[in-house]
Amino acid sequence: MKEHLLSVQDLHTSFFTDNGEVQAVNGVSFNLDPGEILGIVGESGSGKSVTAYSIMQILADTGKITGGHILYKGQDLTTWSEAQMREFRGKCCSIIFQDPMTSLNPVFTIGSQLREAIELHTSRKGKEAKARAIEMLELVGINEPERRIKQYPHELSGGMRQRVMIAMALACEPDILIADEPTTALDVTIQAQILELIQSLQKKLGMAVILVTHDLGVIADMCDNIVVMYGGRFCERGTAAEIFYNPKHEYTKGLLRSIPTAGNMKKKLIPISGTPINMLNLPKGCAFCPRCDAAMKICLEAVPEEIDINENHRAACWMNIKEAALAGKEA
Repeated sequence: MKEHLLSVQDLHTSFFTDNGEVQAVNGVSFNLDPGEILGIVGESGSGKSVTAYSIMQILADTGKITGGHILYKGQDLTTWSEAQMREFRGKCCSIIFQDPMTSLNPVFTIGSQLREAIELHTSRKGKEAKARAIEMLELVGINEPERRIKQYPHELSGGMRQRVMIAMALACEPDILIADEPTTALDVTIQAQILELIQSLQKKLGMAVILVTHDLGVIADMCDNIVVMYGGRFCERGTAAEIFYNPKHEYTKGLLRSIPTAGNMKKKLIPISGTPINMLNLPKGCAFCPRCDAAMKICLEAVPEEIDINENHRAACWMNIKEAALAGKEA
């Protein structure tokens, strides 16, 4: 049996608040292989960032992995000590956070923050660590790196700060890079540059990438595989071609209808009706049912299982299960 670089199996993560348990991730499973770029897409509150933080085990104090396994090269991270996880973070798996404005410490120079990460996770110290910091700034396309390492975060633009965050994440040459909405606070031109940078570095270094985003348009040309998430569960997963040209879940279709394209600039965008579900009070059936125009009675009563559309495409929708059952009867 093939051993994956990362294998997440039936992951459950909850936050325990004064108002009750928030089941942010509810039975998520996926595999990641070396060199693969996986996109996790969904609106705010769908559980995509919590999935990423669960892998790194950097949840808030109220958060806890309540079930499932996270296997890295066959070893279960959920059984590791904090000391083992500190070794894992940075050295084996790094993360780029959403907001470069707040992710960097304003009272330390860029160079000191880069050197700290390098010295913590590698054998490089002192001058070697400084040389590696300059090398990484060059790698991510920052001009005059010798001058930049002496500067503070407020002296750099948003795009340059995000490049520093990428340099910091890649300084220890991890096997896995998690990019948690890395273009959120940037303008459109800089967004494209950052995504191109991540893609080119992925090819150059051969690492696997998990790209977390709320925007399907951002990852159209970038990801090998895409999973669509809603209400803490995966709605649909498949290759980029399958998700964009043959969507099977109503939520995926809704996301695609809300994206402006060159071919429909004169048409009005169709928003997804309703509001996101209350994660404190999850419905008995399909989480998307209250907002779904194609909902059936069974959607209110039971959570649909994922079924195979083809070998590269799966969806969790009662409509697909019904169609598969009818096709089986006809056969």
